[in-house]
Amino acid sequence: MNPTIKDVAKYANVSIATVSRILNSTSAGYSEKTKKLVMEAVEELRYKPNAIARGLKNTKTQTIGVLFPDISGMVSSELLHGIEKVTHSLGHSVIVCNTASQGEKTLDYLKLLSEKRVEGILFASEEIKQEYYEAIKGMNVPAVLVSTKSPKHPLPYVKVDDRDASYTATSYLIEKGHEMIGMISGIKEDPIAGYPRIDGFKAAMKDQLGNENPPVFSARGFSYEDGLIMFRELLEAAPDTTAIFAASDEMAIGAMAAAYRMNIKVPDDISVIGYDNLKIAEMSIPPLTTLSQPLREMGEKATELLFEALKTSKPTQSIIMPHQIIERESVKVLL
Repeated sequence: MNPTIKDVAKYANVSIATVSRILNSTSAGYSEKTKKLVMEAVEELRYKPNAIARGLKNTKTQTIGVLFPDISGMVSSELLHGIEKVTHSLGHSVIVCNTASQGEKTLDYLKLLSEKRVEGILFASEEIKQEYYEAIKGMNVPAVLVSTKSPKHPLPYVKVDDRDASYTATSYLIEKGHEMIGMISGIKEDPIAGYPRIDGFKAAMKDQLGNENPPVFSARGFSYEDGLIMFRELLEAAPDTTAIFAASDEMAIGAMAAAYRMNIKVPDDISVIGYDNLKIAEMSIPPLTTLSQPLREMGEKATELLFEALKTSKPTQSIIMPHQIIERESVKVLL
């Protein structure tokens, strides 16, 4: 059984009220000798105050809720590093929820977070549906989006400009002399990382090469397995392709694995550029050239915005984060 505040009071031979005042750093109502007795009792009994119960009295639980569509994903992991860094530095804790991109599960988690009386919400990498927005609004706590945004709802966000970033990645391949360029992507209807990245790719191909219908093959996700499958499909349809833009690093690594199995050398026979700049990008063979979005910094900035809203009770401004090309060894120069 976990010790209670009553156990501490009994052990130190003081009242529960005295223990409460000492633990909450109230300056009056006890001596230094009494404080020492109470803290010795806390240590001896290994008493840990219940954050939720304490929060009910103080109207603050010092916790925030974070919702991810896939907590096992590498993008989520990087974002969470940044979120936890800021949250813990400010003396708060994080409740992490894995929604699996399922509407009912997301709503269940929002209900749970409301019951836990979290002070704020960070919503990551997923479209904000109307029912999500209504649930968040009903909680009456600030919310900030990270690696996503909502054109329909007035929620501040922190993310890169996906269309512009994809345009940059495609332009890089063109600058290296590639013209027969194809793209492998996640689901094209995805308004967060699907359509904007495809749109940026197509815009660059049209603006710079006059190609109004470059090959784009879309999977149901952005995984390694999706990259394996889409690489084969793209090359079957467009065998003259010299370079591939993958909408995620995991897809790019999958594409390179498929190339290896087909005895196609990267970058000698075909070049590959990814998107994200995850750790696996520099660990792959060859090391992957990629479009970097600063995921940890995005997590940090989003958390800072959330705490700013908590402090001021006012809406905060959205932030567009910078992106850049990280050159490694997976793109061949044809010029």
